[in-house]
Amino acid sequence: MPQLGAIADDLTGATDLAIVLTASGFRTAVVPGEVMAGGPPSSVDDADAVVVALKSRTAPVEQAVAESLAALDGLREAGCTRFLFKYCSTFDSTPAGNIGPVADALQDALGSRWTVVAPAFPANGRTVYSGHLFVGADPLDESPMRDHPLTPMRDSSLMRLLAPQVRDGAAAVGHVGLGHVEAGPEALRRALDEAVAAGARYLVVDAVRDADLVTLVEATADLRLLTGGSAVAQGLSGPREVAEVAVEVGDGPRVVLSGSASQATQRQVRAGVAAGRGIKLDPAALRADAAAEHTALADRVLDAGAADGPVVVYATAEPGDVADPADAPLFEQALAALARELVDRGVRAIAVAGGETSGAVVAALGVRSLAVGPRLDPGVAWSLAERAGTEPLALLLKSGNFGGEDLFVRAWTAGAGR
Repeated sequence: MPQLGAIADDLTGATDLAIVLTASGFRTAVVPGEVMAGGPPSSVDDADAVVVALKSRTAPVEQAVAESLAALDGLREAGCTRFLFKYCSTFDSTPAGNIGPVADALQDALGSRWTVVAPAFPANGRTVYSGHLFVGADPLDESPMRDHPLTPMRDSSLMRLLAPQVRDGAAAVGHVGLGHVEAGPEALRRALDEAVAAGARYLVVDAVRDADLVTLVEATADLRLLTGGSAVAQGLSGPREVAEVAVEVGDGPRVVLSGSASQATQRQVRAGVAAGRGIKLDPAALRADAAAEHTALADRVLDAGAADGPVVVYATAEPGDVADPADAPLFEQALAALARELVDRGVRAIAVAGGETSGAVVAALGVRSLAVGPRLDPGVAWSLAERAGTEPLALLLKSGNFGGEDLFVRAWTAGAGR
């Protein structure tokens, strides 16, 4: 029976967290929010941790809160007693939310007086110093996140970003600096207690190394609710020495479906196309006759799949190749429909890039839960997808910004028992 339950605000964030939990000794199941809403599936019974994958990052605030509370109910029903609210390591949000309102609602539901705010993910270049979030060497507001189309991040101060989102505003948000963290768990706990005594309910804690996050978790061992990025789970300790499942990608076509326009994914697409074959989505053809184009795409993928190297179906590949934002749902629907058709025609392993695209593919395939296999890169691993009444699939679901440039080439020969 699982004891640790997590709520993630998107699917690739959920799988990213599950990868860290698995490496920390937790056999981890990822369950889509709509599945958990019907009660915990039986696949979670043997898990040590369960991560509910929502689509709440940019949903209306009321919807995000309601879905998060429903996920909490499902996790409690599954037996979980400690909880983690996982959001992006770049703190993707707006002044209205959704990080703050969801955190407020979870604290209220759990009777929690205070919690920590820890988005740092040092292995991927996300660090917190003096309460400011950095992406590599750049403050958040000077990184590419500054011009994100949905959650433009125009400030690097986590205290200023969170204050308008939570009840009681700035008075509810405190900060604990790196010196207290580096002094060890006992010193850090004293600093946290002092900040809580001064009235803070949310404490932004500096972290520039993985060891800082381990210290943070040790200092907050009695907290019922943690909030942060997936890397904070490095400080948690599960009951198993080996928690990952075996995932076999087989000998079929090496299919990659990319709906992400991130610069990191565009580099991966270019490398994958250079090593194999590329098929660019055509919005005009999809608008003219989507069903026919989905079938034509599947034919082209299977024809190309006889050659060596990945077959990459993609929306964008070049820095200047910017898709019309209005086409994003069209691409997501096309890639989801393509995934379903390919699976119906015998494909048993697919890599997917982009959070929204991954969510659409998982829904189209009727996935009920995901179990994490070997890690390929920080935040990236193959997983075994359970579906009702049929054999499992191998899926690699990755956030747009994650993974090395050669990921789509390596994915089919590394870490998945090919």
